[in-house]
Amino acid sequence: MALVLPLFLGFCIAFLAVILPGLINMTAAKISLQEGRSQAISFAAGASVVVFFQTYLAVLFARFISIHTEIIAMLQEIGILIFLGLSIYFFWIAKKPKNAKKEIKIKGKSNRFFFGMLLSMINFLPIPFYVFASMSLASSGYFSFGRYEIFDFVLGVVLGSFTVFYLYVVAFKSIEKKTQLLMQNINTIIGSVTLAMALFTLFKLIYP
Repeated sequence: MALVLPLFLGFCIAFLAVILPGLINMTAAKISLQEGRSQAISFAAGASVVVFFQTYLAVLFARFISIHTEIIAMLQEIGILIFLGLSIYFFWIAKKPKNAKKEIKIKGKSNRFFFGMLLSMINFLPIPFYVFASMSLASSGYFSFGRYEIFDFVLGVVLGSFTVFYLYVVAFKSIEKKTQLLMQNINTIIGSVTLAMALFTLFKLIYP
């Protein structure tokens, strides 16, 4: 059970984090529509490989921070400023008039596995996100930074991410209208999430 829980938590956190429409999700769906399901799955697999290394790096960094407790407060203060800045940015963007819908354009037909790796590598957000997530789980007693626990958590994140990518590949047509609605409000949603994270971090800083 001690090894199943990190796997389950990693899967759930990744699934919820990736389920909103994003560059990788929408690109996977577009490739599926244009080039077929096998090419899209290859793309999703490439993206998932990078997710593995990003998450592993994030958890190792979280373990380092948990050992050096003197820098936790400083990082929390920095995190509050970053989350507040992101909230202001996304709420400001959300109020801008919407331009005509732009479709994702996929040029060329290079190896989709490596294309997935490339797009995933330019997305650095998973690293700070999983640092925060793993530290929060550890402080709550649901996760420890043991070798096997880390591997299980990372594996869960990869499986959760790939599951979402796969759902976009095979079921995009049936959820396209809902996806468009989410995309129209995505900046407000992200701004609300980052504001909630800023308030939560501030609360933990004031009441450790």
